[in-house]
Amino acid sequence: MNEKNGLTRRSFLKKGAMVTALGAVCTAGMVETASAKSGTYATLIDLTKCDGCKNEPIPKCVEACRKENEKKFPEPKEPIKDLWPQKTHDDWSKKRDVINTLTPYNWTMVQKVEIEGEEIFVPRRCMHCDNPPCANLCPFGALNKYSDGSVVINHDLCMGGAKCKAVCPWHIPQRQSGVGLYLKVQPIPAGGGVMYKCDLCHDRIKKGQMPACVEACEKRLGVKKPLYFGRRDGIIKMAHERAKEINGFIYGEEENGGTATLYVSRIPFEKIDAKLKETKSNLLLSKVLNPLREVNGWAKGFVIGPLIGALSAIGLAIYHRREEKKEEKE
Repeated sequence: MNEKNGLTRRSFLKKGAMVTALGAVCTAGMVETASAKSGTYATLIDLTKCDGCKNEPIPKCVEACRKENEKKFPEPKEPIKDLWPQKTHDDWSKKRDVINTLTPYNWTMVQKVEIEGEEIFVPRRCMHCDNPPCANLCPFGALNKYSDGSVVINHDLCMGGAKCKAVCPWHIPQRQSGVGLYLKVQPIPAGGGVMYKCDLCHDRIKKGQMPACVEACEKRLGVKKPLYFGRRDGIIKMAHERAKEINGFIYGEEENGGTATLYVSRIPFEKIDAKLKETKSNLLLSKVLNPLREVNGWAKGFVIGPLIGALSAIGLAIYHRREEKKEEKE
């Protein structure tokens, strides 16, 4: 298999070893945690400055995110099969224009609540945790936490098992069925598509650029922008300075063990969270602990990880061998 598809025999075997090792660690309940490094990047979202681009057809951060990641969006094969052994599947391909929730085609959204007569707009996307349970506990090793602070799903390895969504306190990742490796190794009760979410514009950061959402916000509002990007230690310092200036509050510095997405607000986040609950939103701003602290209590749910990884490896090995034989004949 060629390099452009991102999955060579060597990288596959390497990932397989990682999956097996991860499964063993999870089974033993001894997950090694990673701490935030000062060299990583982060974003700050100042809710006192965000107006939700309410006079625009679509919020600029949402528009920029969609444009930047359009090439990564899934193109499912019809007819889309159900998630074996269930009789349902996840399909957002007919609702690509939806922007009021997170989908495989919409990785950033803006929530709106009204508190004490004040409109508050909250841009939402992946929090990019310092110690992400999604990356640490993915049975397929399809998520990685990079040194730049981003948490990225490898769409070439993801099986759509949705464990990442289950362990995410904010339930950020979203699944699209009818795409990915699952199509080639069915039927295995391990997934049914590929998971999608914000990757903090990992490719742009590698080029020395800022995330597309931050750039778009800056182009619209200049120095009055609510979105900031920089080294995490500098962002945390900025958040504390701004919170002191407005006698406000910070979210993201400690939540889930710390994240690379921080918010600052004049209104307590408990009040914002209560209003979000009233809207029946599943994207809340509650105080959350990192699930890995209690991993021994529920790691049994991942005992099947090594088995799934082994079955996946067998299926993929057979598939790749067939493809190699076809190439040899041609």
